[in-house]
Amino acid sequence: MSKTFQSLGITPELCELLRKQGIREATAIQEQAIPPVFKGRDILAQAQTGTGKTYAFLLPSLQQVKPNVHMEQVLIIAPTRELARQIAEVADALAPALGVDVLSLIGGKTIENQLQKLHRHPHVIIGTPGRLLDHCRRNSLDLSGVGRVVVDEADQMLQSGFLEDVDILISMTPKRRQLLFFSATIPDKIRGLAKKHMQNPLSLRVLEGETIALEQIEQRIYMTSEDKKFGMLCQMLQEMNPYLAVVFCNTKERTAQLAGQLIAAGFNIGELHGDMSQGRRTQVLRDFARAKTQILVATDIAARGIDIEGITHVFNYDVPRDVDYYIHRIGRTGRAGNEGLSVMFATGSDEDWVRRIEHSIHATITKYTTSGKIKVKASAQPPKKKKVYKDKLPASTYQPTKSKRHKTLHKGGDNRRRR
Repeated sequence: MSKTFQSLGITPELCELLRKQGIREATAIQEQAIPPVFKGRDILAQAQTGTGKTYAFLLPSLQQVKPNVHMEQVLIIAPTRELARQIAEVADALAPALGVDVLSLIGGKTIENQLQKLHRHPHVIIGTPGRLLDHCRRNSLDLSGVGRVVVDEADQMLQSGFLEDVDILISMTPKRRQLLFFSATIPDKIRGLAKKHMQNPLSLRVLEGETIALEQIEQRIYMTSEDKKFGMLCQMLQEMNPYLAVVFCNTKERTAQLAGQLIAAGFNIGELHGDMSQGRRTQVLRDFARAKTQILVATDIAARGIDIEGITHVFNYDVPRDVDYYIHRIGRTGRAGNEGLSVMFATGSDEDWVRRIEHSIHATITKYTTSGKIKVKASAQPPKKKKVYKDKLPASTYQPTKSKRHKTLHKGGDNRRRR
C-alpha cells in the first residue's frame, strides 16, 4: 500500500495543497526518493516519465528552503523549455504557502526581465542549461550558495548535447552540495558525470508508470520499405481519422521534411522540434491541445514532459534508436484508462531494433505486411516423422541405427558388450 506524504516527512500545509489537487498517496519513486533527499544524500534515480519524479524532488526541496535567507539555494536543470516551465508551474502552486521565491530561466523570454527578477535572489532557480549559463557568464546568477542541484531527464540532456553545459553548471556550485539525477535511462556518460560530482550516491530504480499503460495500447508494426512509408501514413490518417495523433521522427530534419509533405498532401498538422522558437512551439502545442490541429509531427522532444489528453493514435514514422524512447512515445496515448493505438513503420534494416523493443517490453508486437495482412512467420519446425507402431514392426527387431530404435527394443548396446 502506498504511503501518505505526511508519513514521508512532508508538512501538513503541503499535504493539504496536494489533497486539493487530488493527490493523496505517494508513488513508488516518491516513497523511495523523498526520505533520502531530506537526509541530504546524492541520488541517481531511474524512473520512467509519468511516475511522479517532479514531486519527488520538489516537495523536499521547497520544504527545506530557508525563506529568510535571500540567496539561490536550489538549482533545477531541465533539458527543454517545456519541461522547465511545467516544473515551475508545479513549484508556483506550492511555493507561496512556504514563503519560497521561485524563478524560471528559459530561452524565448527577454533577458532584461529575467535580470530584473534575479536582483531579488530567488530561493529556487529552474531553467535550461543554455539560459542558466548565459546568466552565470553575465554574473547575474550566483550559484555559490546553492545547496541542492537537481538534473531532471538527464538522458535527454545527453541526447540534446547539453551534458557539457550541465557539467559546467554543477562545477559552479559548492562541492558540499546535494546532487540529484532523475532519468528514464542511465547511459554510461550519465553514470560518468554522476561519479565525477556525487559522493556515495544512492541508486534508485523504479519500474512503473507507462509500462502499466501499455496494457491499454494496441501496438502494431507494419513491415514496409522506406519509399512506401509516406503513402501508408497518409492512407491510415485518412481511414482512421484520429482525434489527436502524434507522428514521431528520429531527427529534426526528418520532422520538417515529413511535415512539409503532409501539408502538401492536404493535412492540417503541427510541427514540433528543437529548432523552433519558444513562441512558435508554445502556439503549436496550444493548437494541438485544443484540437485546432489534430496531427502533430514531432521529434522525441515532444515525448518528454508534455502531457496532452485525448491523444488516440501514435505513429512511429521512424523506429526509435533507443528502446526507452519507444515507451515514451507510445505512452502519449492510452492514458487515464482510455485505449490507444500505436503504429510503427519498420524496414528490414530496423529488425534488430524491433527485437530490442520487444525484449524491453516483454512482448511480441503484432506485425503486418504492407497490404495490411498479419505477417505470419514460417514455421521452422522439422517435418513430422512417421509413427511406427510396434504391432507393424517386421519380425526382426533391428532398426536403422539412425532412429536408434533398436537400443530401446533389444538393448543392442548390452548385447554387444565384451564379456
